[in-house]
Amino acid sequence: MSKGVTKQSEDFAKWYTDVVRQAKLADYGPVKGTMVIRPYGYAIWENFQSILNQMFKDTGHVNAYFPMFIPEHFLKKEAEHVEGFAPEVAVVTHAGGKELEEPLVVRPTSETIIWNMYKKWISSYRDLPLLINQWANVVRWEMRTRLFLRTTEFLWQEGHTAHSTEAEAQDETLKMLDVYKTFAEDYMAMPVITGQKTEAEKFAGAVSTYSIEAMMRDTKALQAGTSHYLGQNFAKAFEVTFQNSDNKEEFVYATSWGVSTRLVGGLIMSHGDDKGLILPPKVAPYQVVIIPIFRKDTKSLVMDKVEGLVGDLKQAGVRVHVDDDEKSSPGFKFNEWEMCGVPMRVEIGPKDIEKGHAVVVIRHSGVKHFIQLDELVQFLADQQEIVQNELFQRALDFREANTHTVDSWDDFKETLETKGGFIKAYWNGSGEVEEKIKNETKATIRCIPFDQPEAKGKCVYTGEESSQQVIFAKAY
Repeated sequence: MSKGVTKQSEDFAKWYTDVVRQAKLADYGPVKGTMVIRPYGYAIWENFQSILNQMFKDTGHVNAYFPMFIPEHFLKKEAEHVEGFAPEVAVVTHAGGKELEEPLVVRPTSETIIWNMYKKWISSYRDLPLLINQWANVVRWEMRTRLFLRTTEFLWQEGHTAHSTEAEAQDETLKMLDVYKTFAEDYMAMPVITGQKTEAEKFAGAVSTYSIEAMMRDTKALQAGTSHYLGQNFAKAFEVTFQNSDNKEEFVYATSWGVSTRLVGGLIMSHGDDKGLILPPKVAPYQVVIIPIFRKDTKSLVMDKVEGLVGDLKQAGVRVHVDDDEKSSPGFKFNEWEMCGVPMRVEIGPKDIEKGHAVVVIRHSGVKHFIQLDELVQFLADQQEIVQNELFQRALDFREANTHTVDSWDDFKETLETKGGFIKAYWNGSGEVEEKIKNETKATIRCIPFDQPEAKGKCVYTGEESSQQVIFAKAY
């Protein structure tokens, strides 16, 4: 199955597309820029949803659903918002066989329609905070698309919360950023850097935007999630006020935050190798695949042992799949499941049963273990955490090895050209300088990390004294 997969070192972008398609994660839709998420790819997304959904509920949020069609004038109420999304907006002008009185925007994000509803639901401080999340699809008419990473239509969650104070809204913004960081690192085994976006990179309509930034295996950056403090911008645009505890009328404070199916792309590019996917156990659809090896005369012997093993693994909480397809050879199956990134493969045949063991192959390391049958379930259960931790550490080591600190503009350009990766450098805070660096090198400021050095430095472009060290990188 792995034939035809381009090596990462030859063409990383082609490798990525090969893996997405050969691992049967997604395929191209009939409309340019759209994708069809296949069952295996959707199973990964379902695991993401399940974990995140519980994390949201554990932090006090509830789910709701809002329409995907938005009256055009809603988008125009928040000037910065409409300007930011105008190039990507899809508009419905005809329906039911006639021209609509007012065009309808197909949801690129839901702030406007949600705040229109919040105006109806909020009148007093007793109605706050309002903590709502939505799982939905959105449409953004992207010119350059890539499966999972950037498509015309994609799936996501978007949280929209309303608060009575600025401090509470700010706390919510950072709390949800930390939820994303926890999910990325503890479940996806993908280390991230958290920080604030610059004015040029923030969300249209936000006061401030924060993000989690990950490094992919080609050393490019991926913005994996964002959380926005919206201040009172949308509340003012939609006249959402509340009576505070002093009986004074105030505008509501707001946040929004979201992650999307882009995370599946991030997962692929964080861990995959030339054989295909590598999935961390916590998010893998199958944590263990069992490949029984038998002839007709030994089938019942092997399958009886496999059925008992499956029952014990399920009881131990391990997601297991048995590939007993008799039309394919064991070698073909080995390659197929390596492509699909299943963390552990168990091979068991009559000779193994006779010797009282099974063969376990760990996907990410290729290490082969011969494990006694009476110890197999415990070994596989224990390996889940071990593999999860090893994948995280491997990704973290890779990021650290490809993160460089530079002090001069010449070093910046040379490092970016010859090494790539994340570049830590001081920046004077000027949007003009940020734009010049972007135009000259195609590197953008990924974020202003929360973790800042104590000492001041010199702006990498102008030489001016600066207290802001930022992360530059080429990005998806």
